[in-house]
Amino acid sequence: QVQLVESGGGLVQPGGSLRLSCVASGFTFMFSSYVMSWYRQAPGQERELVATITSVSGSTTYADSVKGRFTISRDNAKNTMYLQMNSLKPEDTAVYYCYFKTPPFVVVPRVDWGQGTQVTVSS
Repeated sequence: QVQLVESGGGLVQPGGSLRLSCVASGFTFMFSSYVMSWYRQAPGQERELVATITSVSGSTTYADSVKGRFTISRDNAKNTMYLQMNSLKPEDTAVYYCYFKTPPFVVVPRVDWGQGTQVTVSS
């Protein structure tokens, strides 16, 4: 049973920074082989992809709205993914979710989600 525990959310002023963490446990394959992402969902809006970090090479992709401000990373020794968020804007306010997908070689892929952590950007 995969468990994903997010932390690091909170209230921050515009221009400030936060670092989110997602710790995974209970998975089957090597942590480094899982594809991981951060999604977010603002009130009344659909959940949107923020950033992805692939397995093996660890290449990253970002939504246009966060490019240059957010950085996704992973520490495979700690089974943890991070999202460093800088220059935060009020429109970044949302619940942020950790997404954990089985490796590409798995025939029937499985996706697990964290419980979410609230990020509020306000003065």
